Amino acid sequence: MAKRDYYEVLGVSKGASASEIKKAYRKKAIEFHPDKNPDDKEAEAKFKEAAEAYEVLSDGDKKARYDQFGHQAFENGGGFGGGGMNMDDIFSQFGDIFGGGFGGFSGFGGGGGQRRVKGSNLRIRVKLTLEEIANGVEKKIKVKRKVKAPGTTYKTCSTCNGSGQVTRIANTILGRMQTSSPCNVCGGAGETIDKKPADADAQGLKVTEETVSIKIPAGVVDGMQLKVSGKGNEAPGNGISGDILVVIEEEVHDKLQREGDNLHYDLYVSYPDAVLGTSKEIDTVTGKVRIKVEAGVQSGKILRLRGKGIPSINGYGKGDLLVHVNVWTPKTLSKQQKEFFERMREDEHFDPKPESSDKSFFEKVKDMFS
Repeated sequence: MAKRDYYEVLGVSKGASASEIKKAYRKKAIEFHPDKNPDDKEAEAKFKEAAEAYEVLSDGDKKARYDQFGHQAFENGGGFGGGGMNMDDIFSQFGDIFGGGFGGFSGFGGGGGQRRVKGSNLRIRVKLTLEEIANGVEKKIKVKRKVKAPGTTYKTCSTCNGSGQVTRIANTILGRMQTSSPCNVCGGAGETIDKKPADADAQGLKVTEETVSIKIPAGVVDGMQLKVSGKGNEAPGNGISGDILVVIEEEVHDKLQREGDNLHYDLYVSYPDAVLGTSKEIDTVTGKVRIKVEAGVQSGKILRLRGKGIPSINGYGKGDLLVHVNVWTPKTLSKQQKEFFERMREDEHFDPKPESSDKSFFEKVKDMFS
């Protein structure tokens, strides 16, 4: 895809002054900043495109080459190559144009283009019963997280002057090239320890135990990961806290088996109940229910209870509870029972006579997965 004209990208004329170009880029960067447009790939692409245009048009030598030769002036490694830079490069290289007044975005943080350091994430596993998964639940979990120790103070890093970045400029055949990297003294935080208590670590943090409330929606599945923002380890200085990553672990139910949003239940009935019919109480994730078993029910019959399964995590209704009827054949009989069944061997009522409604095993499996 052909690149757009840099002047068109920033919305300025070819004769625009340096201050007009700077003002136009600032406007575009705010409009398409990733923090204002989360998970918006188009906005991210426009943010990078604006950064690429500004890098060229804000440099007198590059602007002159671009005005004369267009994008061809920077082919074969001679230009910005914005598509190859990540967001960190863009934030560190162009953040200084926003000054101290541009705040509220994690990409730039405070003044001087400083990026706020984020604390590390915590990862915990939460075990849930099928009943909790079906209804949603709020769990109170004790976690050990790092927080700023009381009495800890910080001062501006003298190496990077609080920007968190160290900039290096090298002269090359293509002109002066500028590169930035996190400060190795403060680790990119822009601040270093001034005072700290004896029980704090090198960053002025200490471990404390806290109770965190976690709301888990209905329909989660085993292995799913949820995020609780800002409840992870704190960062030193003016950094922002990390997150808690909650990994769902589904406990095995003693009677119900889960398959997606559907549940399966094995119902065993005696031979007399299968012949005469009966009613049975079974477990569901919302409590016990009583179902009717028709006289003459066949082993392998599947009774479907609509909406008695697990709610969809996406909000698309509920699954079903599939009750699998298993006729239990006794393994030992008394003398009288044996004599009764011996007489019934030749009785036509006991001859298998499957009807079209009595599906084969493979048909039942097919229906179950359709």
